[in-house]
Amino acid sequence: MGEASPSYLRSRVAASRIAEVNPDARIIAILRDPADLVRSLHLQLLKEHVETEADLRRAIASEQTIRAGLRVRRYSDHVNYVEQLRRYDDAFPAEQLLILIYDDFRRDNAATVREVLRFLGVDTAPATISVEANPSVRLRSRRLDALVRALYAGDSRSARAARNALRTLLPKRMRGDSLAAIRRRLLYGRPAEADEAVMRELRLRFKGEVVALSEYLGRDLVSEWGYDRVE
Repeated sequence: MGEASPSYLRSRVAASRIAEVNPDARIIAILRDPADLVRSLHLQLLKEHVETEADLRRAIASEQTIRAGLRVRRYSDHVNYVEQLRRYDDAFPAEQLLILIYDDFRRDNAATVREVLRFLGVDTAPATISVEANPSVRLRSRRLDALVRALYAGDSRSARAARNALRTLLPKRMRGDSLAAIRRRLLYGRPAEADEAVMRELRLRFKGEVVALSEYLGRDLVSEWGYDRVE
């Protein structure tokens, strides 16, 4: 039995509460270059209509928000990696923690999966099939996406009639697609290339965290992630 919630890593109470419920739990964390993570998160929040600012630089500048009565930073709070990992170090023995790097997972998915299976003490023999899940996309039109969401989620007679009418109006090659597939093809596109100036600003901002993480894990992520090239 397992459970995956990225928010557990940045939660201030999750580690201790998990340990209370199941002190034998095995914890797996996968960490990504902070600048890349923030850019990907921005695209995801735009897609989910959580973020309204399409410009990444401006979104970061206005990231502070109030959530459950607490002042939080929508992006930066995700990458306090060392502080987050220490909470799990305090709650669990070292042999129950596995820290992975996203780049390794992308570079050799099968090897990373085998490492996870060994850590969990389960059979590593079955072959794995890599699947691209939750790729970053660009939302073509926020307004149109909101309209289609409402149409897709509605269960009234009028919503069902509108869905049927939409299929009738679509090009013949798309009529057999599900509404979810239609939505993906009409509303989502490939993200624009990253703005190198903005990415450099993010790397400058998060360099201290990457230096600390490198020391904490005993791995030179400063060089691997290119933070040694920003001053």
